[in-house]
Amino acid sequence: MADAPVKLSSINATLLPPTISEPIFNRTTEGSAVMQLARRIPLAMTAQTAIPVSMDVPQAGWVSEGGSKPTGTETIGVKTMSGKKVAVLLPMSEEVVRSNAAGLYSQVQQDLPVALSRAFDLAAIHGKTPQGNAGPFADYLAETTNSVTLGTATKTNGGVWKDLVDGEALVIEDNYDTTGYVADPRLRPTLLGSVDNNGRPLFVDTTTSLGPGAAGGRSLMGLPLAYSRGISGKLVRQSTSADTGLRMLGGDWSQCAYGVGMDITMKISTEANYKDADGNWHSAFQENLVLLLCEAYFGFVIGDENAFVKYVAAGGSS
Repeated sequence: MADAPVKLSSINATLLPPTISEPIFNRTTEGSAVMQLARRIPLAMTAQTAIPVSMDVPQAGWVSEGGSKPTGTETIGVKTMSGKKVAVLLPMSEEVVRSNAAGLYSQVQQDLPVALSRAFDLAAIHGKTPQGNAGPFADYLAETTNSVTLGTATKTNGGVWKDLVDGEALVIEDNYDTTGYVADPRLRPTLLGSVDNNGRPLFVDTTTSLGPGAAGGRSLMGLPLAYSRGISGKLVRQSTSADTGLRMLGGDWSQCAYGVGMDITMKISTEANYKDADGNWHSAFQENLVLLLCEAYFGFVIGDENAFVKYVAAGGSS
């Protein structure tokens, strides 16, 4: 007997099923450069509970027999993570939704991870929302005082390679280790076009995949490299977003952590009004639209911003 067709009325109006929410979260992680490298910390189901996050390795100490034992947490930094809500409204054709609810699920799985990962990276890197307002997290990566302007070193002195090494040195001098990089796609042609005095490419490893499970990740100077347009802040097809000039961040990614709420809530309406990106109001009822309001929770903390270094394009402002 053939399966019964999926109807819109069978969709839970407040919660996406796990078969939908799990792929969304997985694809959001793959699409977020920061999430690919930072540590993931469990976030409460309600995403409203503050969670202490250890940002370093506990320190052991030698004691005499029967002596007082050292408390490991006394020597490490602890940050508090709480979930912050991110929301996105998706207008869809009512005719398509009612005749093909499975197609609705497919589009949600395709569109939501892009929107969520962009919003997260902008907040975690620049402390901004996609609209340019102050972001939800108290910490963000661009706050680091370690900075290198790309193009500082001349070609005869090592060029971009020397710039990257100088940035890594700043992290090491602050007693941290560089464990990976997140970069804007605008930097990729610069890396691939960098050659030595004999015309040989300097960054061949940027074209090499890290293998299965790396979510399309690359490597740079032997360390993981992830690309995201949230690095520069200039998003595709968003004329209101500005290029900050930031091209890459490197550093000790054990010094930042993120959490993900396990539920995505979704509200459906065929009667509400909404405002588009250009500020124009629309009526779902008048235009035969189904509006899907999706909400999720993310948390993010940084132990020490100076465990990172930012690489800025010449003339950039970050």
